[in-house]
Amino acid sequence: MPARPWPTIALLVAAPITLNVAFAGLGSAFDYPHVLREPAAGVLALFRHNQTAVVAWFVVLAVAAAALAPLAVLIGRLDRAPAMRAAVAAGVAAAAVQAIGLLRWPVAVPALAARAAEEGPGSSAVRTFEVLGAVLGTGLGETAGYTLTAAWTALVAIALRHRMPAAWSVLGYVCAVLVLSGVLVPLDIPLMAQTNFVGYVLWSIWLLAFAALLACRPAASARHESTPAQPIDAPHPL
Repeated sequence: MPARPWPTIALLVAAPITLNVAFAGLGSAFDYPHVLREPAAGVLALFRHNQTAVVAWFVVLAVAAAALAPLAVLIGRLDRAPAMRAAVAAGVAAAAVQAIGLLRWPVAVPALAARAAEEGPGSSAVRTFEVLGAVLGTGLGETAGYTLTAAWTALVAIALRHRMPAAWSVLGYVCAVLVLSGVLVPLDIPLMAQTNFVGYVLWSIWLLAFAALLACRPAASARHESTPAQPIDAPHPL
């Protein structure tokens, strides 16, 4: 009886690829995330200049971030350890806060950019944009998002450390630390933005390696699925 978790494998591949494609698209269309260092009025002007493409890419990025929720649930079926149960909660929460933070761009920013264009740099829309950026962007999407994503990664690596290659687990721990470094970016600590970026690149590789490991392991038999010591590729209900 085949036991490879194909939905999990497919999402492990699709999520990081979509995330990186969307990030590259925003970099090309909006100079994101470097544009966030500019004054708020300038950010809104640039947003409005290429609004259709920027909105589309932010929607794709938000969808990719939200995909961590079903991915966390699917991966949670691979093990019943307490660390994995905690990982499911952390993954779903990480997906929620990051999606909310990103969706402010297609939902709220178009109207703010239009008002700022009509009223000028002194528009209250500019201040509203700054507040949304601080609360939904820096506070929720980034600080909470980085923390929860790092926690999910570390917890999954811990829960599966006896079932997966040691190198994969170690890479997971490294990714968690580097992703977590993003919470220090608002403090203007040198190299933290670059460290966080490297962390997400390695995190994408870690997810793809996870998919490859699940896909390449031999399929489990029905007899094996019924034993307490299940192989990693034999998912069971929570």
